[in-house]
Amino acid sequence: MSHLFAHLARLKLIQRWPLMFNVRTENVQEHSLQVAMVAHGLAIIANQKFGMQVDANKAATLAIFHDASEVLTGDLPTPVKYFNKDIEFEYKKIEAIAEERLLEMVPEEFKEDYRPLLIADEADEEIKHLVKSADTLCAYLKCLEELKAGNREFNSARIRLEAMLDTNPHPAVKYFIDCYVPSFKLDLDEINRML
Repeated sequence: MSHLFAHLARLKLIQRWPLMFNVRTENVQEHSLQVAMVAHGLAIIANQKFGMQVDANKAATLAIFHDASEVLTGDLPTPVKYFNKDIEFEYKKIEAIAEERLLEMVPEEFKEDYRPLLIADEADEEIKHLVKSADTLCAYLKCLEELKAGNREFNSARIRLEAMLDTNPHPAVKYFIDCYVPSFKLDLDEINRML
């Protein structure tokens, strides 16, 4: 008997942005779906627009599992996680222990299939960087949604994430920002009028 999927099902109980007021709360499970969709999109953009060969399905799958360890650790807020190098180093060790614990839950015959999905250091580096870019984009989109709803609590995070995205070297990220992000600043009627 494996408890893996019973644990993963609880990702919907882990709230993101726990130290900030949210107009609409976001859980890790729904965040992971959005990151998977964006990572898949980034891979398609990379392939079609920039001649790369990124497996979009692998990117989406890795993105689904990218925060799986948080079912054991919770979502540590960014200001805490990166407060100083010592905390960041120790938290990385905690994450690694949680990843190993999840892998232990996988039946033996499937362990090698799940290892690159559950253990961050085992993932394909190119796809891992693409998923990290998708993760940053999704955090930025959350900021835009909160700000659009009048919640200024997310303005500093928006500025920080915007700076990260501006310096992201992956050409698919800039394309995604130019093509898709402007719609997130519109209301539903404005989006529908543009069709």
